[in-house]
Amino acid sequence: MAEDVDLDTVLGKAVTILRAFRAEDKALPLAELVRRTGLHKATVHRQVGELVATRLLDRVEGGYRLSGGLFELGMRASVERSLLEVAMPFLQDLYERTHETVHLGIREGHEVVYVAKIGGHRQAAAPSRTGGRMPVHCTAIGKALLAWADPELRREVLAGPLERRTPRTVVAPGMLRRQLDAIVERGVSYEHEESAVGIVCVAAPVLDADERPLAAVSVTGPVTRFHPESHANAVRAAAAGIAATIARRRVMTDR
Repeated sequence: MAEDVDLDTVLGKAVTILRAFRAEDKALPLAELVRRTGLHKATVHRQVGELVATRLLDRVEGGYRLSGGLFELGMRASVERSLLEVAMPFLQDLYERTHETVHLGIREGHEVVYVAKIGGHRQAAAPSRTGGRMPVHCTAIGKALLAWADPELRREVLAGPLERRTPRTVVAPGMLRRQLDAIVERGVSYEHEESAVGIVCVAAPVLDADERPLAAVSVTGPVTRFHPESHANAVRAAAAGIAATIARRRVMTDR
């Protein structure tokens, strides 16, 4: 988990249950929620009932899943909402140029949170979803964010452990450090089947005036037809466009 929670409080138990869900989960049975949270079965049963009643979880065949109510709450968060408003025209333009899956992501702790995902009938079978999370070290967006992150965060991530998601996930700290240095030099990051087999990706960071990463943009496609290097300039331009628009808005707001 990104932060510790107090399991002696009702809120802490509810947050622990919600955070037990992973990006790839479609539904989790009660027994699995008990296993992942370490909470008593009766406590989990009572809490999920309340979360269903408040539209934070849905009761479905096979157990429980995160509800659309969570997404609605997330969309009310001012920073992410304003980011999405600025970014969407650039993401749509990038999709029209590539006709592959386009993502916008931000960093929370050692994870990428996907704020937006655009894809048509040709979209890759990526494990990402809007509101979903992935480790920063195994995705192009995550590596783009990590490359420009402050040195302390870099050290934390490189200190591990680095989860192996596929046979090609980079789990050697030295190799990942060299990749991050190269990303800063060229302005884009790549993923070659590191988060999911059969998926390749190119990403670029959205940087503020002090070159701190606000978010990152990526294009993802299947390894059988997608060549991420050929889309590097388009992704870099989209990220730069979003950054420039955010900077202009802030200047206007400060006047």
